[in-house]
Amino acid sequence: MSSSLSSSSYPYPPAIKRCPTTTNSKPVLSTSVPLSKPEIEPRKRPHHIISSNNHSGNAGKTPQSRGTLLDLEKLKEREEKERKEEVNRKIASKKAISVILRREATKAVIEKKRGPVNSKKLLPRTVLEALNERITALRWESALKVFELLREQLWYKPNAAVYVKLIVMLGKCKQPEKAHELFQAMVDEGCDANTQSFTALLSAYGRSGLFDKAFSLLEHMKNTPDCQPDVNTYSILIKSCLKAFAFDKVQALLSDMSTQGIRPNTVTYNTLIDAYGRAKMFAEMELTLVKMLSEDCEPDVWTMNCTLRAFGNSGQIDTMEKCYEKFQSAGIQPSINTFNILLDSYGKAGHFEKMSAVMEYMQKYHYSWTIVTYNIVIDAFGRAGDLKQMEYLFRLMRSERIKPSCVTLCSLVRAYGHAGKPEKLGSVLRFIDNSDIMLDTVFFNCLVDAYGRLKCFAEMKGVLEVMQQRGCKPDKVTYRTMVRAYSTNGMKNHAKEFQDLVEKMDETCLAMKRPDF
Repeated sequence: MSSSLSSSSYPYPPAIKRCPTTTNSKPVLSTSVPLSKPEIEPRKRPHHIISSNNHSGNAGKTPQSRGTLLDLEKLKEREEKERKEEVNRKIASKKAISVILRREATKAVIEKKRGPVNSKKLLPRTVLEALNERITALRWESALKVFELLREQLWYKPNAAVYVKLIVMLGKCKQPEKAHELFQAMVDEGCDANTQSFTALLSAYGRSGLFDKAFSLLEHMKNTPDCQPDVNTYSILIKSCLKAFAFDKVQALLSDMSTQGIRPNTVTYNTLIDAYGRAKMFAEMELTLVKMLSEDCEPDVWTMNCTLRAFGNSGQIDTMEKCYEKFQSAGIQPSINTFNILLDSYGKAGHFEKMSAVMEYMQKYHYSWTIVTYNIVIDAFGRAGDLKQMEYLFRLMRSERIKPSCVTLCSLVRAYGHAGKPEKLGSVLRFIDNSDIMLDTVFFNCLVDAYGRLKCFAEMKGVLEVMQQRGCKPDKVTYRTMVRAYSTNGMKNHAKEFQDLVEKMDETCLAMKRPDF
């Protein structure tokens, strides 16, 4: 097996052949980005003017036709001027938003610097785009500032859909108190609370482990006309309970759904299958799948992916392959995520020949690799110690203009640390210095572990300073990794210093509030 990994013949296609080929030799224009059109289209030339131009020379032109031509030129100039002014207004509006948001001062300071009139006459499209961009990126603090700016506009009208998006975002960011404040503000502004808005707030409570409030809100919905919980409400609360391993709560919710006459849908069953699989509760997972089929609820590609991931992560490769064949025979076609799961499972099990077979299949049927695909195969060959293949894939990834992530860099650092290549760690750090990749604590933990394995203790301790500069806080994994490195090499005093920090963090964790089941 090791000889096949270190061979120079790579089973991966070059970047130029990664896209699907077509039999038509004509170039294909991309339709993802439409050609921009001017805001104000020039008017068509009147028919009588066109016919007058057909006569040769100026002798045939009457004073009336010449005057009409001059009017047309003036009209074109005016339209061009209006178009430029419209573009300039958009640019000015975007700049105004940036300037206002950069100021961390109070509203009074903003009005003093920018003027209350200018900040209240921004273009609707510009403000809404800025808000949507921050919601998508889960930048909740900046999103709330833009929303306050939105509410100050002269053209603003309360919209429940905007509030729901913000509440969902705050739930994902574990800000249940802010979500409740926004929900109350929505009601105060005259927006009717409906099932969708209540479900968004319930989701915020569930994601933060506030199950008492979530279940209380569920009961309130049952007793409120026009706000009855639906299958989406129950599915979201079930998912939150499953993440907290509150399986008894899940069974109570399923019974409640049956009482209310609400049938679980495919999303509900997929959530249960995925959670049971991650918890290695395979009997419950299979029973859920059987019940899903018995209730004529059609499984989809997500059902297949959840099942394959469960068996693949537990090393049951044969069972995974049998399930894949059964799902395919049922007419469910694999997606890129399906192949990523197969690649990850084969890589962790050390079945590199099967990995190559999956990659060849993806190439044959034109499945374009994503960053997840690259991260999986880079990590697999890095763990196998095949640095040549790993580095080749990393170069291929960059040649296809796919930006590496922290996951990619962790795989590289881990592989170089295990292989005893300190000089290679330096090359990774130089690459980071020349990039805009946002580093996280997990990456620095991998770097600490690599330096510890290489006995570069000065560099290992220096990682803590870099973390502080980058705004990343060390966690228990960071300190435990350093304790292990110092203890292994007989440096007891240094090990005790960081062991004390671990114990302090354990005390802090015990004092934190647990989910209120």
